[in-house]
Parts: sequence; C-alpha cells; structure tokens
Amino acid sequence: MATKRIITVFGATGNQGGAVVKHFLNDPKLNSAWAVRGVTRDVSKESAKKLASQGAEVVSADLNDKSSLIKAIAGSDTVFAVTNYWEKLDMKLEEQQGRNIADAAKEVGVKHLIWSSLLDIAKLTNGKLARLYHFDSKAHVEEYVRSLGIPATFFMPGFYMSNVPGGMMSKRGENWVFSLPIAPTSPIPLYDTNDTGKYVKAIVENKEALLGKRFLAATEYLSAQGVVDTFKTVFPEAGKTAAYYETAKDDFYSFMKGTGMPDFAVDEMYENMVLMQDFGYFGGAPLDESHAFVKEPLTTWADFIRKSPAFAGLK
Repeated sequence: MATKRIITVFGATGNQGGAVVKHFLNDPKLNSAWAVRGVTRDVSKESAKKLASQGAEVVSADLNDKSSLIKAIAGSDTVFAVTNYWEKLDMKLEEQQGRNIADAAKEVGVKHLIWSSLLDIAKLTNGKLARLYHFDSKAHVEEYVRSLGIPATFFMPGFYMSNVPGGMMSKRGENWVFSLPIAPTSPIPLYDTNDTGKYVKAIVENKEALLGKRFLAATEYLSAQGVVDTFKTVFPEAGKTAAYYETAKDDFYSFMKGTGMPDFAVDEMYENMVLMQDFGYFGGAPLDESHAFVKEPLTTWADFIRKSPAFAGLK
C-alpha cells in the first residue's frame, strides 16, 4: 500500500483550517491519498481531541516559535496556513507569524504551501485605503513567500457569510434589516467557511496549474440589496418588511465604537466596506477562473440562510 502524503493544516480547530481537516478526513478520495495533521496551540482542548478521534494527527505549535513550526510540518507534502489578525489586532505580529511559517516551510522543503492570503489594499487603492491591516499583512506574507521561491498557491477567502445573520442583518422591531455604510449596489463576494475544504481539494488536485496563482474563494458576487432580495425569496413571510439600509458613516462609527472596538479597528472595518463599494473586494476580479477547478457544489447565500440559527423558524 502506497504511503499517504501528509497535509498539515494550521488553525485546525478554527473556521478555515477546521473545514479543510473535515473535508480531507471525510472525502473518500482524499482520505485514501492524504494523511491529515492538524496544528493547534493546545492539543488538550476538546476540539483538538475531537479531531484526533476522527482520524487526524494533532500536534502543537506556536506561530511565534519557528522551531516548533519546523517540528510540526516536518515530513509534510502540503501545508495549508492561516493566521488570525483579529485575535491580537496586531499587523506586525501577524506578518511575523506568516513569515515564520514560510521560513519553516522553506527549511523543511514543503512541496506545496497554500497560504490564506488577501490583496494589498494600500497598493490596490494607491493609498486611499491604507488601514486595511488584516488584508495588507497577509499580502506582505504572500510577497515574502514568493521571494523565497516556495511552491505556493494563494487562497483568497471572500466575505464571510457568517458575518451577516444576526449581526449585520438582524431584527429591528418587526422588521429584518441589513445595514452597511455602502450603497445597495455594492458587490459582496460571499464565502462560506465550510466550503474551504472544497476549494483546497481543487487546489491540491490541480497543483501544477495553480502554482504561483491566486485562488479566489467565494460562491458568488451578490449586491447588498441582493442579500436582502434573496432573504425575501427564501423567507417570503419574514421578508415582507425586510430591507437594506445604507448606514451613515457617523452612525456606523458610533455603533462600532459602542461595542468596545478600538478606534483603529473601527477605521479598518469601515474601509473594508468601502473597499467593496469603490474598488471591489478582489479588485473587481471575476470568480470564474477559480470556480472552473471546483468540482463540488458551493454553498449559495440561499443555502446558507436556510440553515442559519439566527433565521431559525422563519417562513
């Protein structure tokens, strides 16, 4: 029997990494060819133990400790790497963590690094939007990975569908309201994190075609108004009074600061919205090229809201 190749997955108990682990363990074709190694900080937590019980090798590593990363990925054919800016709200820290992963991958001789990246928005907008730190930090790591000559593909996640139900779209009185500080025509590249494994499967199965490329991960572009229109279609009774509301900038800032978010992060969230309206989340790039590699159906916004706990019981 041929030895399985190892795919090492960072953030194995998180949204993106967890979906990759689940897909590689549960897809018969992938499971026959790949052994899954999940990396987490604490192997004793319940989510890590659950992964181990499902057949993954679970190892501990610290993104701030390069030697622990080298041990974690030793022997890996492929690495899926993701970092979490929002945990510490520290751009420089996230960049260093990404560089540490890249250095470890280079030293170990990983054959394929799949880096969860985003565009350099300061560069894309010629400095007009210069505070999208969670985009630019990942883009800087991508640039570093390219400079090292590591065989890599750059996974570009879209706008999380999970951000919308119960948060950006919630019930106000008797009405369901979706509110953002951008025009209703603004295109949103909707991405279900649960689909991440489908995308990564496509990337590993089309490695040669995708080396050095960016892979855009979103099911569809839907306008802000389109998000509400789909809600109306799926839930015709609840949708009778559903509406999109373009929040004034000052109101957006007041609300976000009221949550305790630091001022620089509120600026960042606002620029994230303006990006979609004025420049495009992916700089206006179409999704077709990436979709051509994906063989499994992706989750639509309609699919997602049917299963969303925030919309449970709606008709």
